[in-house]
Amino acid sequence: MLDIHFVREHKEEVRANLAKRQHQPYLEMFDALIQQDLEYRKALMEVENLRAKRNQLTAQVQQNLNNPSEKQRLIAESKQVGEQITQNEKLQNELKEKVRIALMRLPNIMDDSVPYGKDDSENVTTKTWGEIPQHDFEVQHHGQIAKNIQGAEFERAVKIAGTGFYSLKGPLVLLDHALQWYAMDTIMRDGFIPVSPPLMMNRAAYEGVTDLGDFEQVLYKLEKEDLHLIATSEHPLTAMYMNETLSEKELPIQLGGISPCFRKEIGKHGLDERGFHRVHQFNKVEQIVFCRPEESPAWQERMLGNTEKMMQGLKIPYRIVNVCTGDLGIVAAKKYDIEGWSPREKKYFELMSLSNCTTYQAVRLNIKFAKPDGSKEYVHTLNATGISTTRMLRAILEHYQTPEGGLRVPEVLLPYMYGVEAFPKL
Repeated sequence: MLDIHFVREHKEEVRANLAKRQHQPYLEMFDALIQQDLEYRKALMEVENLRAKRNQLTAQVQQNLNNPSEKQRLIAESKQVGEQITQNEKLQNELKEKVRIALMRLPNIMDDSVPYGKDDSENVTTKTWGEIPQHDFEVQHHGQIAKNIQGAEFERAVKIAGTGFYSLKGPLVLLDHALQWYAMDTIMRDGFIPVSPPLMMNRAAYEGVTDLGDFEQVLYKLEKEDLHLIATSEHPLTAMYMNETLSEKELPIQLGGISPCFRKEIGKHGLDERGFHRVHQFNKVEQIVFCRPEESPAWQERMLGNTEKMMQGLKIPYRIVNVCTGDLGIVAAKKYDIEGWSPREKKYFELMSLSNCTTYQAVRLNIKFAKPDGSKEYVHTLNATGISTTRMLRAILEHYQTPEGGLRVPEVLLPYMYGVEAFPKL
């Protein structure tokens, strides 16, 4: 959420930044916000003036205790002013709520390094790594390899939970856990503290970390409960510090989230009915950082470095994409996507993302830090995928499948595999 004080002081800058997103409703929302804020401040001033008038009348009543008629007149006038205050306070609170909702729906201020573009077709590739593999056999669908090695159940999972669910078993349970611990080992070496968070959040906390549209499109809600299943550990880990003022010496805070994640996945992409690419439930390791504002760009690059270490360790060719203005979500000021190569489809697909959210989540959650001089400032928050295991399982099942339809284990995962180096087709 944008800070209203920042918006008031930088109206033209904010509007110009919103225009880069090429989404007219944002500009209309912004113009409405400015008008609502003017009306709110006018109502606030009116209430303050009326309170001052009531205080003045109260003092005059005390001065006219020996003048009954004047005293009664002043009391009656004070009562009328009190009724006006009540009416204006109601209007003031209504306008304040409208301003809050408008601020919640407006997107973050984008970093100057975000490329200008209309949609994902104009995202900018900043780096590619690895040689594109050449196979002398037809690369099978990752879901088929999973079946070949008896590593997953798709039809039986759909029978008990519906489309978009799956069951891992045997080999892929081992690989799933190996990926989680490989990711956790990587980020722990960089100082990240592992955290296993609650798998549910109340709405007040959730509103602090995500687009309000996600409540309809992404999040599962528990019936008759003010609780939602988490879509990523980023959300509870960031909200952990809501309504807190940290000391500057506590920063940076580095957290490594490890958890199952749950998503409706309503949208244009559709669900994966015979694989793991887009599903309702998956495991993920996440990097979370709280830092001083001036340090967040460097932290985003550092977290990207951890992600690259994992990709290079797994020897999966990838590219880094700087997400353009027209494709950037509302929470991030800058976002990188890491896309892995699919030897079956012969194109890149998204594996990970890294976002610098600047103060957007901190303002919503009221997370500040205290400076030595006593002043307070909002922290910057960042998040980055360590490994989303289902997406990475797809990549491994495509890159490490054998001509016979079995699967080799990536060398970097062998320490986590209890001596298992390969899974034959059964």
